[in-house]
Amino acid sequence: MQIRIELPGVKLGVLEADDVRVASTEGALAQLLGDTCDRKSREFTVQGLAETPATRAVRYMFRQWGVDPSKYRPSSEALLRRVVQGKGLYRVSNVVDIGNLGSIETGWPFGCYDRSRIRAPIAFRHGAAGESYEGIGKQTWHLEGRPVLADPDGPFGSPISDSTKTMITNAARDIVAVIYAPANAPEASIEAALARLAERLSTFASAAATRSETCR
Repeated sequence: MQIRIELPGVKLGVLEADDVRVASTEGALAQLLGDTCDRKSREFTVQGLAETPATRAVRYMFRQWGVDPSKYRPSSEALLRRVVQGKGLYRVSNVVDIGNLGSIETGWPFGCYDRSRIRAPIAFRHGAAGESYEGIGKQTWHLEGRPVLADPDGPFGSPISDSTKTMITNAARDIVAVIYAPANAPEASIEAALARLAERLSTFASAAATRSETCR
Protein backbone atom coordinates (compact mmCIF):
# COMPACT_ATOMS: atom_id res chain seq x y z
CA MET A 1 0.00 0.00 0.00
CA GLN A 2 1.61 3.22 -1.14
CA ILE A 3 1.34 6.33 1.04
CA ARG A 4 2.07 9.75 -0.43
CA ILE A 5 4.33 11.67 1.97
CA GLU A 6 3.78 15.43 2.09
CA LEU A 7 5.79 16.16 5.25
CA PRO A 8 9.60 16.41 5.53
CA GLY A 9 12.06 14.28 7.44
CA VAL A 10 10.19 10.95 7.52
CA LYS A 11 10.12 7.48 6.02
CA LEU A 12 7.10 5.23 6.45
CA GLY A 13 7.46 1.50 6.84
CA VAL A 14 4.17 -0.04 5.71
CA LEU A 15 3.05 -3.62 6.33
CA GLU A 16 -0.20 -5.26 5.27
CA ALA A 17 -1.35 -8.47 6.94
CA ASP A 18 -4.22 -10.67 5.78
CA ASP A 19 -6.67 -12.78 7.77
CA VAL A 20 -5.36 -11.94 11.23
CA ARG A 21 -7.10 -13.23 14.32
CA VAL A 22 -7.47 -10.51 16.92
CA ALA A 23 -7.46 -11.91 20.44
CA SER A 24 -6.22 -11.18 23.94
CA THR A 25 -2.49 -11.23 24.64
CA GLU A 26 -1.50 -14.45 26.37
CA GLY A 27 1.25 -17.03 26.64
CA ALA A 28 4.52 -16.41 24.82
CA LEU A 29 3.49 -12.95 23.58
CA ALA A 30 2.58 -11.83 27.10
CA GLN A 31 5.94 -13.13 28.32
CA LEU A 32 7.78 -11.31 25.53
CA LEU A 33 5.99 -8.05 26.36
CA GLY A 34 6.75 -8.41 30.06
CA ASP A 35 10.40 -9.23 29.49
CA THR A 36 10.88 -6.33 27.09
CA CYS A 37 9.22 -3.87 29.47
CA ASP A 38 11.42 -5.09 32.33
CA ARG A 39 14.54 -4.64 30.22
CA LYS A 40 13.57 -1.16 29.05
CA SER A 41 12.67 -0.05 32.58
CA ARG A 42 16.20 -0.97 33.68
CA GLU A 43 17.85 0.53 30.60
CA PHE A 44 16.45 4.06 30.85
CA THR A 45 15.32 6.70 33.31
CA VAL A 46 12.54 9.19 32.61
CA GLN A 47 15.08 12.02 32.63
CA GLY A 48 17.49 10.17 30.34
CA LEU A 49 14.84 9.02 27.88
CA ALA A 50 14.76 12.37 26.06
CA GLU A 51 18.48 12.06 25.34
CA THR A 52 18.39 8.68 23.63
CA PRO A 53 19.22 8.79 19.89
CA ALA A 54 15.80 7.44 18.84
CA THR A 55 13.85 9.91 20.99
CA ARG A 56 15.97 12.82 19.82
CA ALA A 57 15.51 11.81 16.17
CA VAL A 58 11.73 11.48 16.52
CA ARG A 59 11.48 14.81 18.36
CA TYR A 60 13.51 16.46 15.59
CA MET A 61 11.15 14.92 13.03
CA PHE A 62 8.17 16.45 14.86
CA ARG A 63 9.85 19.86 14.94
CA GLN A 64 10.37 19.67 11.17
CA TRP A 65 6.60 19.37 10.91
CA GLY A 66 6.10 22.43 13.10
CA VAL A 67 4.87 20.34 16.04
CA ASP A 68 6.21 20.77 19.59
CA PRO A 69 7.00 17.21 20.81
CA SER A 70 6.84 18.37 24.43
CA LYS A 71 3.23 19.51 23.93
CA TYR A 72 2.16 16.74 21.54
CA ARG A 73 4.27 13.77 22.61
CA PRO A 74 5.12 11.11 20.01
CA SER A 75 3.27 7.89 20.77
CA SER A 76 6.56 5.97 21.03
CA GLU A 77 7.88 8.32 23.69
CA ALA A 78 4.59 8.16 25.59
CA LEU A 79 4.79 4.35 25.63
CA LEU A 80 8.42 4.35 26.74
CA ARG A 81 7.68 6.82 29.53
CA ARG A 82 5.00 4.46 30.87
CA VAL A 83 7.43 1.55 30.76
CA VAL A 84 10.29 3.46 32.41
CA GLN A 85 7.91 4.65 35.12
CA GLY A 86 7.14 1.01 35.88
CA LYS A 87 3.55 1.19 34.62
CA GLY A 88 4.06 -1.31 31.80
CA LEU A 89 2.08 -1.28 28.56
CA TYR A 90 -1.68 -1.29 28.25
CA ARG A 91 -2.88 -4.73 27.16
CA VAL A 92 -5.28 -4.13 24.28
CA SER A 93 -5.10 -7.09 21.90
CA ASN A 94 -2.43 -9.26 20.34
CA VAL A 95 -2.27 -7.08 17.19
CA VAL A 96 -2.11 -3.74 18.99
CA ASP A 97 0.31 -5.07 21.59
CA ILE A 98 2.62 -6.39 18.85
CA GLY A 99 2.72 -2.88 17.37
CA ASN A 100 3.43 -1.33 20.77
CA LEU A 101 6.20 -3.85 21.36
CA GLY A 102 7.88 -2.82 18.11
CA SER A 103 7.50 0.83 19.05
CA ILE A 104 9.30 0.55 22.39
CA GLU A 105 12.01 -1.59 20.79
CA THR A 106 12.79 0.94 18.04
CA GLY A 107 11.72 4.19 19.73
CA TRP A 108 9.59 5.03 16.64
CA PRO A 109 5.81 5.57 16.56
CA PHE A 110 3.80 2.64 15.17
CA GLY A 111 0.17 2.64 14.09
CA CYS A 112 -2.11 -0.35 13.42
CA TYR A 113 -5.26 0.17 11.36
CA ASP A 114 -8.23 -1.87 10.12
CA ARG A 115 -7.66 -1.99 6.36
CA SER A 116 -11.36 -2.49 5.61
CA ARG A 117 -12.01 1.03 6.94
CA ILE A 118 -9.42 2.74 4.71
CA ARG A 119 -9.61 3.74 1.04
CA ALA A 120 -6.83 4.65 -1.38
CA PRO A 121 -5.18 7.02 -2.01
CA ILE A 122 -3.60 7.65 1.39
CA ALA A 123 -1.47 10.67 2.27
CA PHE A 124 0.68 11.60 5.25
CA ARG A 125 0.12 15.34 5.62
CA HIS A 126 -0.74 18.19 7.93
CA GLY A 127 -4.28 18.27 9.23
CA ALA A 128 -6.35 21.01 7.61
CA ALA A 129 -8.42 23.67 9.34
CA GLY A 130 -11.59 22.19 10.78
CA GLU A 131 -10.44 18.56 10.58
CA SER A 132 -10.89 16.41 13.67
CA TYR A 133 -11.56 12.85 14.79
CA GLU A 134 -12.45 10.88 17.86
CA GLY A 135 -9.14 9.78 19.36
CA ILE A 136 -8.68 6.38 20.99
CA GLY A 137 -9.12 6.93 24.71
CA LYS A 138 -9.54 10.67 24.18
CA GLN A 139 -12.19 13.19 23.29
CA THR A 140 -12.44 14.84 19.88
CA TRP A 141 -8.94 15.62 18.66
CA HIS A 142 -8.50 18.76 16.55
CA LEU A 143 -5.99 18.12 13.78
CA GLU A 144 -5.12 21.41 12.16
CA GLY A 145 -1.33 21.59 11.70
CA ARG A 146 -0.73 18.14 13.16
CA PRO A 147 0.70 15.14 11.28
CA VAL A 148 -2.04 12.80 10.02
CA LEU A 149 -2.63 9.83 7.78
CA ALA A 150 -5.68 10.55 5.64
CA ASP A 151 -7.70 8.83 2.95
CA PRO A 152 -10.44 10.42 0.76
CA ASP A 153 -12.79 10.34 3.75
CA GLY A 154 -10.38 12.33 5.93
CA PRO A 155 -7.76 11.73 8.64
CA PHE A 156 -7.69 8.44 10.52
CA GLY A 157 -4.24 8.12 12.10
CA SER A 158 -1.29 9.99 13.53
CA PRO A 159 2.08 9.30 15.20
CA ILE A 160 0.58 11.01 18.26
CA SER A 161 -2.85 9.39 18.71
CA ASP A 162 -5.03 7.38 16.31
CA SER A 163 -8.77 7.53 15.64
CA THR A 164 -11.52 5.19 16.77
CA LYS A 165 -12.66 4.90 13.14
CA THR A 166 -9.84 2.59 12.02
CA MET A 167 -8.76 1.13 15.36
CA ILE A 168 -8.21 -2.61 15.66
CA THR A 169 -11.24 -4.43 17.07
CA ASN A 170 -12.06 -8.14 17.27
CA ALA A 171 -13.85 -7.75 13.93
CA ALA A 172 -10.68 -6.71 12.08
CA ARG A 173 -9.33 -9.29 9.63
CA ASP A 174 -6.97 -7.41 7.33
CA ILE A 175 -4.73 -4.73 8.80
CA VAL A 176 -2.23 -2.07 7.83
CA ALA A 177 0.64 -1.22 10.17
CA VAL A 178 2.66 1.97 9.68
CA ILE A 179 6.07 2.73 11.19
CA TYR A 180 6.87 6.46 11.35
CA ALA A 181 10.67 6.47 11.09
CA PRO A 182 12.99 9.50 10.92
CA ALA A 183 14.40 10.13 7.44
CA ASN A 184 17.95 9.37 8.60
CA ALA A 185 16.99 5.93 9.93
CA PRO A 186 18.99 3.22 8.12
CA GLU A 187 16.98 1.28 5.55
CA ALA A 188 18.19 -1.94 7.15
CA SER A 189 16.72 -0.91 10.52
CA ILE A 190 13.31 -0.19 9.00
CA GLU A 191 13.38 -3.47 7.07
CA ALA A 192 14.32 -5.35 10.25
CA ALA A 193 11.45 -3.72 12.18
CA LEU A 194 9.01 -4.66 9.40
CA ALA A 195 10.33 -8.23 9.35
CA ARG A 196 9.89 -8.60 13.13
CA LEU A 197 6.39 -7.17 12.86
CA ALA A 198 5.48 -9.62 10.08
CA GLU A 199 6.90 -12.58 11.97
CA ARG A 200 5.04 -11.71 15.17
CA LEU A 201 1.73 -11.15 13.37
CA SER A 202 2.13 -14.55 11.76
CA THR A 203 3.16 -16.27 15.01
CA PHE A 204 0.86 -14.56 17.50
CA ALA A 205 -2.08 -13.40 15.34
CA SER A 206 -2.14 -16.15 12.68
CA ALA A 207 -1.63 -13.74 9.77
CA ALA A 208 -1.99 -15.72 6.53
CA ALA A 209 0.18 -13.40 4.45
CA THR A 210 2.15 -10.19 4.91
CA ARG A 211 3.59 -7.62 2.49
CA SER A 212 5.83 -4.67 3.35
CA GLU A 213 7.50 -1.69 1.75
CA THR A 214 9.11 1.60 2.69
CA CYS A 215 7.61 4.86 1.46
CA ARG A 216 9.87 7.88 1.13
